Amino acid sequence: MKDALFHLNPLDGVGLQAQIREMLVSAILSRRLMPGEAVPSTRGMADQLGVSRNTVTLAYQALVADGYLESRDRSGYFVGMQAPVGKAGFLNARSEVDAVDWGARIGMRYSGGVRVEKPLNWREYTYPFVYGQADPSLFNHSDWRDCARQALGLRNFEAMAGDKGRADDPLLVDYIRARSLPRRGVLAQSEQILVALGAQNALFLIAQLLCTRGAKVVIEDPTYPDLRETLLRLGANVSTLPVDENGMPVDERLADADVVFVTPSHHAPTTATMPLARRRALLEAAEKHDFIIVEDDYDFEMGFLQRPAPALKSLDPSGRVVYVGSFSKSLFPGLRLGYLVAPVPVIREARALRSLVLRHLPGHTQRTAAYFLALGHHDALIRRLRSAFSERRVAMQSALELAGLNKVSAPQFGGANFWIAAPSYIDTTVLAERLRKRDVLIEPGAPFFAPEELSGVHPPKNFMRVAYSSIASEKIPQGIEIIADTISAMKV
Repeated sequence: MKDALFHLNPLDGVGLQAQIREMLVSAILSRRLMPGEAVPSTRGMADQLGVSRNTVTLAYQALVADGYLESRDRSGYFVGMQAPVGKAGFLNARSEVDAVDWGARIGMRYSGGVRVEKPLNWREYTYPFVYGQADPSLFNHSDWRDCARQALGLRNFEAMAGDKGRADDPLLVDYIRARSLPRRGVLAQSEQILVALGAQNALFLIAQLLCTRGAKVVIEDPTYPDLRETLLRLGANVSTLPVDENGMPVDERLADADVVFVTPSHHAPTTATMPLARRRALLEAAEKHDFIIVEDDYDFEMGFLQRPAPALKSLDPSGRVVYVGSFSKSLFPGLRLGYLVAPVPVIREARALRSLVLRHLPGHTQRTAAYFLALGHHDALIRRLRSAFSERRVAMQSALELAGLNKVSAPQFGGANFWIAAPSYIDTTVLAERLRKRDVLIEPGAPFFAPEELSGVHPPKNFMRVAYSSIASEKIPQGIEIIADTISAMKV
């Protein structure tokens, strides 16, 4: 029955016109509606869906403009004779019997690694202490929409829609060069900058170039799990250095390194900040032992307690530091925009490597972000984030102290989370599952620690990252109280 094809979902956040268009396009592409077949009248569709006739008419007119529908005088609307319907031969294809042993055919395995998992529906939880997610209440959607519209304008269409080959959007690169990097004391030319699909992609590219099989690589412990997994799968000779309250130690354990990965401004996940003296010592060690430093400066813009220390890259006298930046925390993670700053030979190879996978980043994304940054919206957003995070940090710290939870380290310059040690008998993976049932989300700390065969010590299970970037201040005390109550109930 044709009427069964059409219904609206008022809860999916998509406008009524868009839903009507999507329904009809889906029906046409799947051949449930065939070329020349009549579709319900605008009045009939409006009555069936419970919307205004004008809403249906506008949707139909847009589909006529795109060739999916055609209008016939006194007859109504019909599926266009040239509509791009699917091929009938593929509609009822039988299920294939998988006769291939794919387990034997796949050469390199990437699944199964330890990663930090966040529920996609985290916003539905009352107390989401999750890190790195955008808070829609702090983001100015109208500004972003205006920039996206401007990027789609005729003046920008060629720059936005064309095949850029290996190149990046010059407006975005110029903003990074002239505005973002100078805030960290970093001076670079355009040819020393590569735009990446987030900091993670930038780290992957540099790991592919510098950490080939057998390279001696030192990483922090705990650390960003995806970096560790990437290096291990590349066959690098990975060793770990346990961080302290000042970040990665600098000692003779670095003497044999080829590459050292570090997060000096805001260690992930403990939030430790490397003091200036240790940063200089790390640079001296790199010079003495001839190793490269990869500086992941993913969260520097969230400093609100004090000015962040200079980036390692800004203190580097000999070009040994490769710098990675990101807009994921200051804009939103779904944007997937980061950048790599390195000497020209490195950027040249990174650009060639990137082009083998995705050629170049989406033009509309780059141009929209460039306008958002250049028009000052990014700076305004950072101010809002810093103000809100400062308030939430105070609420979090007070609640943690009242609950008697042990803060291993608190963010020294700002940031968006606390690193907490539960009592030694607590497995925070189990704790996280119990808290989900009470509408609370936390991040267990286990994925951040290297396995025993790599670090030489049994990784602890009682740590957790509790973030305040995605939860309102007034909800924090009750959420922390539930965490403390659940821990108490798990006491052996």
